[in-house]
Amino acid sequence: MRELIRQKIIDSLARSVPSFTRRDVRLPKVPGKATAIIGMRRTGKTTYMWQVLSDRLAWGIEREGLLYFNFEDERLAGMTAADLSLVVEEYYRLNPEWRDRRLAVFFLDEIQNVPGWEAFARRLLDSERIELFITGSSARLLSREVATSMRGRAMEALVHPFSFREFLRHLGQEQELAPERLPKAKRSALEKHLREYLVVGGFPEAQGLELRDRHDLLRSYVDVALLRDVVERHAVTHPVALRWMVRHLLGSPAGLFSINKFYGDLRSQGLPIAKDTVYGYLGHIEDAFLIRTVSIATDSERRRMVNPRKVYPVDPALIPIFDRSGRANLGHALETCVFLDLERRGAEISYVRTMSGCEVDFLARYPGGRSELIQVCIDVDSPVTREREIRSLVEAAPEHAGASLNLITLEPEAPPELPPGVLWHPATVWLLTESQR
Repeated sequence: MRELIRQKIIDSLARSVPSFTRRDVRLPKVPGKATAIIGMRRTGKTTYMWQVLSDRLAWGIEREGLLYFNFEDERLAGMTAADLSLVVEEYYRLNPEWRDRRLAVFFLDEIQNVPGWEAFARRLLDSERIELFITGSSARLLSREVATSMRGRAMEALVHPFSFREFLRHLGQEQELAPERLPKAKRSALEKHLREYLVVGGFPEAQGLELRDRHDLLRSYVDVALLRDVVERHAVTHPVALRWMVRHLLGSPAGLFSINKFYGDLRSQGLPIAKDTVYGYLGHIEDAFLIRTVSIATDSERRRMVNPRKVYPVDPALIPIFDRSGRANLGHALETCVFLDLERRGAEISYVRTMSGCEVDFLARYPGGRSELIQVCIDVDSPVTREREIRSLVEAAPEHAGASLNLITLEPEAPPELPPGVLWHPATVWLLTESQR
């Protein structure tokens, strides 16, 4: 084992940084903490580790001070927590001048494969002069488990599929100028790319694939996440109910999901399942990053619990795979993209229902105290649609004093007759505006 680990370290330190599309993931800056890079499978967590390593090189840290070690190696099968110390010993035996004198950076990938890694990671932070990054499959390295097992010694960096800006960057189409300052031809190209992004989504491996191959690939992502991150991990006893739930959630993007109603549907089909089990399944699916849920905006915990939650897939490309309507659902895809971008920006997100029953898609509250009411719509050309969307914002405004009123549309032309205080944003501009991040 010692010889194998030593050779892996030598090979890793000699390895050049692979090419990658730069991600805009926010890294926490808290001294003395490990950084756990989390997210759904296949979103690019390992590649992001290499991006961080590349950044440290650019800062002037020499290559021998940057150790990337991947534990997903069949030759390491049976490795124990005691063996983890060999990684540290062999690294410093090869680079003794770094020990206690210079800050080394360790990138430990798939470390969850070694039982007892948490105590090793804590001891490493306490006993060595290092900066530590860890990542692995979401089955054993979920955000809540990192916080518990590391006992407050880890912060999280969440890697989503590509944002629209990252999608453009991957295509080599990212623009230096703000969208509103681009010439008409380039603005039209951005609008075309956004419509493509709403269908293709942001999973890195899915880029450039034909429709059938893309759908097969994304369906396999969902199947693997369900099997390994939910069924195997939580010993699911009703896999049929779980699969129905996933299909329902992913096939109803931006829709309201009621546990009580779904529980009743399961019981009517003769499935003997407890309501608490259904609640547990919803939590497991969200922990695996397949979906994100949004609660109603309220100060009452009871009202928050009894009202349905809105559900969004982790990527808009999952929508056409599970949506049985057969329609091009760009409206729900756009709303999903806006939600995911709000999450990237660090907003606390809820939805609003007014006293008259009108609904606002999002209430976004930011750490600095700023808040936004946001309505998302493909277009508001129809006077009926325009009146409905704007009325919802205006009615919600008194209940959320200080929140700006925002209307986001896919169409690039401003709607007529907007009342004072309602701000309109074309989706391309809103998704690419750095000042909001």
